[in-house]
Amino acid sequence: MPSFRALAACLCLVTITMVATVAPQPLSFEYDRSAPLDVKETSARKQGPVSVREITYAGASGTRNGATLVTPASAAQRAPGILFVHWYGPPAPTSNRTQFVPDAVALGAKGAVSLLIDTPWSNPEYMKLRARDRDFAQSIAQVKELRRALDLLLAQPAVDPARVAFVGHDFGAMYGTLAAAIDPRVSAFVFMAGTAAFSDWFLFGQPRLQGAARQAFIDHMAPLDPVAWLPTLRGPLLLQFAKEDEFVPPATMERLIAAAPRGHELLTYAGGHEQNDQATKDRIAWLANTLGLQTPDSE
Repeated sequence: MPSFRALAACLCLVTITMVATVAPQPLSFEYDRSAPLDVKETSARKQGPVSVREITYAGASGTRNGATLVTPASAAQRAPGILFVHWYGPPAPTSNRTQFVPDAVALGAKGAVSLLIDTPWSNPEYMKLRARDRDFAQSIAQVKELRRALDLLLAQPAVDPARVAFVGHDFGAMYGTLAAAIDPRVSAFVFMAGTAAFSDWFLFGQPRLQGAARQAFIDHMAPLDPVAWLPTLRGPLLLQFAKEDEFVPPATMERLIAAAPRGHELLTYAGGHEQNDQATKDRIAWLANTLGLQTPDSE
């Protein structure tokens, strides 16, 4: 990723309360799953062999969330479902749910139903606007929102509840690890270029924390760290990393690889945090094979 993340973070002038004084908060990811999804369609189009619907729905906190639903033009049998959660990139069109539209269209042509959602980091100003004293609570809330998105995906009549994959990049991978670990509905997972601890990135920006305050913040966020939840994932797991990733250095990558459950697959690529076209091709092929979709040999 370009230096935008660090530059934007350094502009952050929010004040924070001393993390050392923050009392431990309960670790609960429960929410009201009975609340109506209240789906509203804002537009629809055909894109090759798939239907692409832009929608909004009621989130776990009662706010309305934006999403894109990609479905095959026709499905003769129960279809796998895939939830895609995007990265926090530079101020470009891919730093939102549109990042994974090419993946979803390609997999839709093979028979998958995909849901792509926006997140707080869809806003290019995310790192500037967030505040460290709210990071823990907002992280809990975000995991609830991902579980709510799974509700929406599984509410689609064609989706086979036994074949549900989660694909996350950057923050999408990190929060997705928690959601997939606690929610048994996720049966396969793709982790793309996330870091091991939320404090790795949430310590960016001003005011800088040092000494005891810095360690207190790291300890405060530690119960949510992806590296602690990664070993508990069930089902097939694909890890994708870039060799010149400015935000996931080799030591962090190795820490995550070591934490991954036995039997995971690992693919690394030249280039940076955004990952390259080969990563996209490999991810689509892995998902097609793992979810039992049509492949060139079977078409």
